[in-house]
Amino acid sequence: MSTVGPGTVEQVRRYYERVDAGELDGMLALFTPDVVYDRPGYPVMRGRDALAEFYGGQRVISSGTHTLEQVTAEESVVAVHGEFAGVLKDGSEAKLRFADFFTLAADGLISRRITFFHAPVV
Repeated sequence: MSTVGPGTVEQVRRYYERVDAGELDGMLALFTPDVVYDRPGYPVMRGRDALAEFYGGQRVISSGTHTLEQVTAEESVVAVHGEFAGVLKDGSEAKLRFADFFTLAADGLISRRITFFHAPVV
């Protein structure tokens, strides 16, 4: 695992800022072309095109805000947990806790993201 410079945490913070602002192109530019995103309820997404398809249409969220409660970085991995509050495309409100794990490539772009949602399952 390679070590990424001091911009590692800021790169992840930029992701949340851009996704919350609906800046699709700016958000996609934060990821490597071959990014892998694993999110519950969806097939694993591979590549920027898959992310663009997800954020441009498949995502059930219409708008909202991520509040980051903790961000921790070690080497090239950034772990985040926080809360999302927003509106879904069907007009209903959503509020949930989440955790994300980001892996950054040597160039500082995000190469992998894994999301977990806090939900009673077992």
